[in-house]
Amino acid sequence: MDPLIVTSRLATDTDRFWPAPGSPPVEWLLAGGLVPYPDALAFMERRAGLIADGKAAEAVLLLEHPPLYTAGTSARAADLLDATRFPVFAAGRGGEYTYHGPGQRVAYVMLDLKRRRQDIRAFVSALEHWIIAVLGDHQVRGERREDRVGVWVRRPERPPLPDGTPAEDKIAAIGIRVRRWVSFHGISLNVDPDLDHFGGIVPCGVQDHGVTSLVDLGLPVGLDDVDLVLRRRFAEVFGPVGDEVRITLGSEES
Repeated sequence: MDPLIVTSRLATDTDRFWPAPGSPPVEWLLAGGLVPYPDALAFMERRAGLIADGKAAEAVLLLEHPPLYTAGTSARAADLLDATRFPVFAAGRGGEYTYHGPGQRVAYVMLDLKRRRQDIRAFVSALEHWIIAVLGDHQVRGERREDRVGVWVRRPERPPLPDGTPAEDKIAAIGIRVRRWVSFHGISLNVDPDLDHFGGIVPCGVQDHGVTSLVDLGLPVGLDDVDLVLRRRFAEVFGPVGDEVRITLGSEES
């Protein structure tokens, strides 16, 4: 069987993270332009609180940031190799340093785990599966790693590492925070960012592997193409979503 088909299916029960019956669809929000990180963080904080209070629907927010680095709660000072290259923000999410910038699709996922499953590891697994399914639709085999969060792509055209393990690159990062059982932060998928910009950090604290993107792998795709697949595959893993709503960050929520 084609392995790309296998990786695009739900691999385990934990990969399906649907809400309780009768829950409203997840709002699908798209912010235009390059969104400053503080504006995105303020939006997530506010929306997560409203969701926890039962005053707003769950939501996924898609956006791009200007070039910047974020530091998760496990970030080590030594992994910030160039503190002057781009602004650095304390994110409050799990994980270490990561880069965000143009050409990278960031999806901030604000879900009420009380309506789903109060199981953070299962939630992270579902996020990984979502990305793997999207990559499979683009004929890229994404893989999980037990010792590394995120989604990885093997690079057999490159020499193996000194210990003999295959070369591989990270194509998507995951970093979440959960407050009152509502998630925020989320995933970033490299579509066509400037990969040199990752050089100012040790991405996610992993030194032995690199980073890649869909375009770096030879796929002529853009954010609009990827967004269609992200929405369709999200609905398979997390349940019904509403129509896309375009927003300007900083305005009243739609």
